[in-house]
Amino acid sequence: MQAFWQLYLANVKEFVRDRMAMFWTLAFPVFFIAIFGLIFSNDTGATFDIGLAVEDAGPVGQALTQTLTQLDVFETTLGTRADLLAQLRAGDLRVVVVVPPDVSRTVAAGQPATIQVHYDPSNQTTANVVLSIINDIVAGIDRSLTETPALLHVEPISVASERLGQIDFLLPGILAMALMQLGLFGTAPALVQLRETHVLRRLGATPLPRLTLLASQVLHRVTIGAAQTLIIVAVGTLVFKVNIVGNLGLLAGFVLLGALMFVALGYLLSGLAKSQDSVNGLTQLLNFPMMFLSGVFFPVDFMPAWIRPVVNLLPLTYLADALRQIMVGAPPTYPLGVDFAVLAGWLVVCALLAVRFFKWE
Repeated sequence: MQAFWQLYLANVKEFVRDRMAMFWTLAFPVFFIAIFGLIFSNDTGATFDIGLAVEDAGPVGQALTQTLTQLDVFETTLGTRADLLAQLRAGDLRVVVVVPPDVSRTVAAGQPATIQVHYDPSNQTTANVVLSIINDIVAGIDRSLTETPALLHVEPISVASERLGQIDFLLPGILAMALMQLGLFGTAPALVQLRETHVLRRLGATPLPRLTLLASQVLHRVTIGAAQTLIIVAVGTLVFKVNIVGNLGLLAGFVLLGALMFVALGYLLSGLAKSQDSVNGLTQLLNFPMMFLSGVFFPVDFMPAWIRPVVNLLPLTYLADALRQIMVGAPPTYPLGVDFAVLAGWLVVCALLAVRFFKWE
């Protein structure tokens, strides 16, 4: 029995000494729950930009105006139907609520009436959340104004000619994530391993210029990024029928920019890390915030207001937004010019720092 407990304690000590195993086993599930709990809890501080066009001067229009403009969950813009729908198509608003003329008179006469909610189905998750809230608001106004239940109804109206599904939202984000992991996991740990095994030192001692060696490695990884893109796009279009609507040349340009930026980040991390364990910690430290906070799996609208500054600093946020705009025509979170400028800035900074900290041995 004594031998049993000694072996047990030895296993416990071995586990405690392995910090990466402890993180993946104990800390990561807590981190995972905390991230999604903060994002999807009821009190996140998240707000949605909506438009409100009130064409009814009666109590229904007044009640909706008062309610929607006072709710903290909505940033409500008042205007005409035409102007607000134009902002919706441009991606500046998430939904547009239209109260048609004579709704109050129709309800007072005991006849059913509809409140129109225009939405862009390319942002389906956000639209569903906002539609649910507006449905509850309209039902409450209906109960307070009439004794006959369910006279007021919400009529969802898609502003897009084609309905985009959840896979249309996910595919560009997954491509952006694959390019990120090419830099973090396909570059940094491999370079540290080559340095620890003295392969880099021996390569640096050859007559071949060091710049040529590094350039060939970068090209190799960019080629892998191109292969990732072709595979992901092929699976999305052939298997899941995702319709790529944007310019393929522009798509290739952003894929190249994203791949170069994350490869440069990988080279920087390899220079900062002293060992294989430390580079694993650094890559995971960057991987998880970007994976969960950059709009890869769900819109950044769901993020609490206090965490938005972090979201706006992450390069994956801008790559996912650009690819989503180009590939499926999704409403932009940022203009494409802003996405390009931020990614290019990250590339320049990471490349300069990578040159400064890169070690051959």
